Amino acid sequence: MKHLLPELGYNADALEPAISRTTIEFHHGKHHQAYVNNLNSLIEGTEYEEKSLEYIICNANGSICNNAAQAWNHTFYFEALSKDGKRKPTGRLAETIIGKWGSFEGFVSEFSKSASGLFGSGWTWLAEDAMGELHIINEQNAGNPLRNGYRPLLVIDVWEHAYYLDYQNRRADYIKSFWEILDWTVVERRFSGK
Repeated sequence: MKHLLPELGYNADALEPAISRTTIEFHHGKHHQAYVNNLNSLIEGTEYEEKSLEYIICNANGSICNNAAQAWNHTFYFEALSKDGKRKPTGRLAETIIGKWGSFEGFVSEFSKSASGLFGSGWTWLAEDAMGELHIINEQNAGNPLRNGYRPLLVIDVWEHAYYLDYQNRRADYIKSFWEILDWTVVERRFSGK
């Protein structure tokens, strides 16, 4: 099975000013594409050649796992971004967030603090465990909560290539703008609410 770079559901300039066309062209068109290409080269002739990204993430190690996770993580990140999306959760997801963090604003504050404090490169996730409890999880490098049995709901990419062209070293400003383009309709679709 050859893994392919998924097309974005929007034009490269659709997220401006939060994320520029230039960043999208580099982040999706070059970085994301490189992970897909690397993975395809690495799995050729191995037991993972015909496996899904999720299977590879949960079962492989080293470069194969890292490139599969980076391909999956980026797709998951880009899927939930929209200039015209829903800006707050509703229904069971909203109730679960409020039940855990006291308010939606409390969740945003805690998530943002976690993403700002992640040392080096990586990802900050909102993920759901098998009982339906929500967790904010920091993962360095290519980390993905799937490996520990969680269901990812949303993620912010805090590798420098995700924001440096637009924000230089101002990660906190990038995180603040992330909430202006995160589409909660997508996040709600991913939530099981067991």
